[in-house]
Amino acid sequence: MSIKENIQKINKDIAKFADDAQRPSGDVKLIAVTKLHSPEEINEAIRCGVTDIGENKVQEIQEKYDKVNQVNWHLIGHLQRNKVKYIIEKVYMIHSVDSFKLAEEINKRAEQHQITMKILIQVNAEGEESKFGINPGELDELISEIQENCKNIEICGLMGIAPFYDNPEDARPCFRTVKQLFDKYKDDDRERVNFTTLSMGMSGDFPQAIKEGSTHVRIGTAIFGVRDYR
Repeated sequence: MSIKENIQKINKDIAKFADDAQRPSGDVKLIAVTKLHSPEEINEAIRCGVTDIGENKVQEIQEKYDKVNQVNWHLIGHLQRNKVKYIIEKVYMIHSVDSFKLAEEINKRAEQHQITMKILIQVNAEGEESKFGINPGELDELISEIQENCKNIEICGLMGIAPFYDNPEDARPCFRTVKQLFDKYKDDDRERVNFTTLSMGMSGDFPQAIKEGSTHVRIGTAIFGVRDYR
C-alpha cells in the first residue's frame, strides 16, 4: 500500500477505536514518526493531510528541517542537554523530558529565543531499565520544580511507552497507569501546567492506547513501512 493509502487506513482506524471508546475521533491526533525516512516521503505524508511529525534524533531534525514542508515537529526520542540548542526553535513540542536538569537547559535556550517551549514528561510506568522516563513516584516533584523555576516552559502532559507484548492487549495496564497520572493533573490551575496532551501508542499498540485515553499516537511503520537501518 502507498503512504496515502496507509494514512487513510490509519485515520479510519483511529476514528473506529475512538468511537469504540465513546470518544470523538477528533480527540486523537496522528503524529507520523519519520525516523530514517526521507524528506520526500515526509512531504508525501504532509500532502496526504499529516500536520505533525515525530523524530527521535536531533540530527535527523537538523538534516531534514529545511527540506520538509510546513509541519509541526515533535522531538519524541531521548534528548541530551547539549543538543537542546540545535532544535529549540525548530520543534513544536518535546515529548521526552525526564529530568529537571534537561528542563533547565530547555528553559535557558527558550528564554534566549524569547519563546515558551511545550513539553511532555516521559513516564516509565513499568520501571523498564531499557527505557528512559521517570518513575511515577517522582512526577509530583518534577512538575513542581519545572513549574516554579522554568518560566519559559509549558508542561502540556505526559508521554508513555509500553513494553513490547506479543498480545497488544497486555499493554493496556501500562497505558492505564499513565492515564491515571495524567488525570491527576488535568485540572491543575498552576500557571504553565496545562495537561491536554497524552502521548501513548505506536504502530503495534495504538488501538489499545486510544481505548485507554491517549490523545496523540506516534505511528511510523504502519505509514512508511519497515525502516531500512543500513
